[in-house]
Amino acid sequence: MILGLKDRDDAGVYKLRDDLAVVEHLDFFTPIVDDPYDFGQVAAANALSDIYAKGGRPITAMNIVCFSGEKMDIWVLGEILRGGLNKLTEAGVALVGGHSVDDPEIKYGLAVTGLIHPKKIIKKKGAKAGDALVLTKAIGTGVINTAMKAGVADKRTVAITTRQMKTLNRKASEIMLDFKVHAATDVTGFGLLGHAYGLIEDSSLGLVIDFSKIPLLPNVGKYVREGLVPGGTYRNRDFRLSSVETKLPEEAMLILFDPQTSGGLLIALSKRDAEKLVRRMREEGIKGAVIIGEVVREPKGKIRVI
Repeated sequence: MILGLKDRDDAGVYKLRDDLAVVEHLDFFTPIVDDPYDFGQVAAANALSDIYAKGGRPITAMNIVCFSGEKMDIWVLGEILRGGLNKLTEAGVALVGGHSVDDPEIKYGLAVTGLIHPKKIIKKKGAKAGDALVLTKAIGTGVINTAMKAGVADKRTVAITTRQMKTLNRKASEIMLDFKVHAATDVTGFGLLGHAYGLIEDSSLGLVIDFSKIPLLPNVGKYVREGLVPGGTYRNRDFRLSSVETKLPEEAMLILFDPQTSGGLLIALSKRDAEKLVRRMREEGIKGAVIIGEVVREPKGKIRVI
């Protein structure tokens, strides 16, 4: 075992031989968009993300389904599974099976297996002082999903957010592998600051993050001011706020702790390489890629947000 429970990383990694290891991950959740086909795509992209964050190549997946045929038209399930299969096909991943449970609350996701070279794993821990932090997608999906459920999100915002959540981290991961990356994770349920802290947890390092550099999805600040904040945001904030130093207002903290669905990669590498990485990503269509901060020696064990 290379990465397991004790490592608290994004995925498990098991060594098969000197030049080959498998990467394992699973994820599933309740619908966060109205269209079942879109939901299937988002859930699949989200489940694949942790394999990409380790620098792995996903090869097979199995469906995880909770659905009640008595409560809902079976067409809905068909569209969810079609969306998931569409995204797996785009990723070059074979669907090899799955399991379903009769449940009145719909849930869908995937158990994913990938391949990686044991010496090329990009772990969550390993960042170095002086590294730059690169983020590859805008944040704010939790807030916007809450606005969607409340029926107040405008069509443009919904379309942009859904398109981003459906976007695989495949290309970002493949480009990342061409650089000397020291650490990486994907930004999901713990929010940007929660996952950023994972890069320095149990180390003697800290982070400085520039809020003004962080790309936000449309209307995120507006919806936060209107109180459209998911409960997970407050739990994330309450759990990790003691590790944050900032003079920014509460609104900014709620955005930074907002739980993300199918968020981007957060990558630590030298400043010189980070600039090249961002330039390459943007040239290849990853327009949200940006340097948002750096790894520092002080404050130790803290994230300073400016």
